[in-house]
Amino acid sequence: MGQPAEPPIPAGEPGSPAAATVSGDEAAEGSGTALGRMPDFFLVGHEKCGTTALYRMLRAHPQIFMPDFKEPRFFSPDVRARAPRAEGGFLPRTLEEYLALFADAGPEQRVGEASPQYLRSPSAARSIAELQPDARIIAILREPASFLRSFHHQCVRSGLEDERDMRTALALEAERRQGRRLPPGTESPAWLLYNEHVRYIEQLQRYHAEFPDEQILVLIYEDYRRENIETVRRILRFLQVDDTVEIQPLETQREELTGVRFMPLHRLSRTLRRARYRPAAAGPLARTVGALTPKPLQQLGRRITYTEAPAPDQELMGELRRRLKPEVIALSEYLGRDLVGLWGYDSL
Repeated sequence: MGQPAEPPIPAGEPGSPAAATVSGDEAAEGSGTALGRMPDFFLVGHEKCGTTALYRMLRAHPQIFMPDFKEPRFFSPDVRARAPRAEGGFLPRTLEEYLALFADAGPEQRVGEASPQYLRSPSAARSIAELQPDARIIAILREPASFLRSFHHQCVRSGLEDERDMRTALALEAERRQGRRLPPGTESPAWLLYNEHVRYIEQLQRYHAEFPDEQILVLIYEDYRRENIETVRRILRFLQVDDTVEIQPLETQREELTGVRFMPLHRLSRTLRRARYRPAAAGPLARTVGALTPKPLQQLGRRITYTEAPAPDQELMGELRRRLKPEVIALSEYLGRDLVGLWGYDSL
């Protein structure tokens, strides 16, 4: 058995979109404002649905430009995270800072960005439409119970959640909606309102209210996993770029590999890791301790702090699926796709 991997540190703190409008001439041009070029397309989510692999495959296409920084989160100020960007700066807070991310795009390239938080954000669809009404929107949906398990696990590993037991975390939602029982340092309860993340029809309706159907592509995660290359080619056709370009398939990231055994040590480990790799984001004490901690001690700390992730609680997963079945039935009707059968809800 290998040594447990230390969980990654999440991307940085999102800022608020600056109030801005697009003139008629700029809208006619399709992707610009007075400050710079707006994206032509948005990969709006969900998380834990292979968006990172898809982002990497799309940005490898010569006719597509996506910035090095995957998740600007500019249009979802309602969903915040604490950590800074890997390169030491913070997420864009003004329209000028946001548009600067796309300054290197070629005039013939399609410009895009990938912020998985946009799908569940109550305000992102309208904010995007106000600045780029011609935008093309790509959403990926995953069987909701497995999504919730994966997302809760990610929140624990990334330090946003301090309740390791998923059943307990779900039960805390009502209190957290009122601002109680939140992990230390939480800036927004939105991350931890798990049931809000799987209101798929409501999320899609926000985009269908702002964009015509032909500008929205809804994908199913299980299709994407099974037919990786063909799904990417479908996206390329949707973006109106050459879909015959050779595509290097990328597997979606492996997950559920690491569990947290001790939350206090997990928080300390993350603090010291951030100090080692992102000194500008850490205090002087953390930087000193992080720099002086020898690798053997770091490895020992990982063995003590982390373990293999626990197996799914099948009883809880069954309860979730039974509760979510009406939503899945309605989503199947909304999309004209038998997700009840695909996701195994017909056997409940």
